[in-house]
Amino acid sequence: MARKGLLLVNLGTPDAPETGAVRRYLREFLSDPRVVDIHPVGRWFLLNLIILPFRSPKSAHAYRTIWTAEGSPLMVHSRALTSAVAQRLAGEYEVELAMRYGNPSLPDAVARLRQRGVTDFTVMPLYPQEAPSSSGSSLARTYEVLSAPWDVPNVRAVPAFHDHPAFLGAFVEVARPVITEMRADHVLFSFHGVPERHVRKSDPSGKHCLASGGCCDVLTDANRHCYRAQCFATARGLARGLGLSPEGWSVSFQSRLGRTPWIQPYTDVVLPELVARGVKRLAVMCPAFVSDCLETVEEVAIRGREQFLASGGEAFALVPSLNAHPAWVDGVVRLVREAEARVTSSPVVAAAAPGEPRPVG
Repeated sequence: MARKGLLLVNLGTPDAPETGAVRRYLREFLSDPRVVDIHPVGRWFLLNLIILPFRSPKSAHAYRTIWTAEGSPLMVHSRALTSAVAQRLAGEYEVELAMRYGNPSLPDAVARLRQRGVTDFTVMPLYPQEAPSSSGSSLARTYEVLSAPWDVPNVRAVPAFHDHPAFLGAFVEVARPVITEMRADHVLFSFHGVPERHVRKSDPSGKHCLASGGCCDVLTDANRHCYRAQCFATARGLARGLGLSPEGWSVSFQSRLGRTPWIQPYTDVVLPELVARGVKRLAVMCPAFVSDCLETVEEVAIRGREQFLASGGEAFALVPSLNAHPAWVDGVVRLVREAEARVTSSPVVAAAAPGEPRPVG
């Protein structure tokens, strides 16, 4: 009988809050053509002449503001989740954590599972919404690593879970006491942004995504792979679960980089607008992240809070991410078991485009 392994894949984090470590991390991250999808020559110049020299010291400073004795929040929470899931699935799965960029690397995590005799792999990208620059890149790299040996293993992927009850229910359980205790009069769902061109590339018709103000109001065949549409679906599900009125919540997108248009509305623009509309007590949820990280703790809980209060707001709270909350541990276990039940394992198709064999399921 095949020995089963579970690979939990998150985006990554520098090894230390120092400029050199951050530079190495950003170089690997932003060299990915699925992240910076421009001509390779342009990407090289952008990365080496602009981003790395100027952004690395600034990012290192930001990491130092949130770094803990155990490491970066993303690493601490990801390890805690992996440990809790491994305990729950003991006897069923060997469990490893991998980062798409940085450490622990995907090749090292796969090697550790192989050393424990794993020949049947389940891969769970820890991104609720589907995006080529996150889940797509993580899966493509995982399949590349898994299909490198002569004997290709069985593999299945846990699909995006943006509207899955296990994900939504866990986040509602985490958020409700925070929102109640602070007496929030509005909830902002702030998602990580992506360039508009990424969204348009996911529209096979070329006519739906970003073509109208309501293009993300409903998930259809035209936008089923659209990251922005999945974010709005997540927000609608969380708003229902929290019992929020239509006027009591809104959506925004954070973390944009460069001068090209990113999906809107932008979080740093929305925050003062909410104050101008009369919002005084704001709770912010970041449902594109299952682990607290630089984007939630430094960008939102620190800088976002300062901006909101400076604009005239009275109270601001970041709802913690799912991290290793027991409800989310239950959710991960459910998603993994459902992925196994949905299909029978099949080999990775080695004849697919180089580095991009397709998952089963």
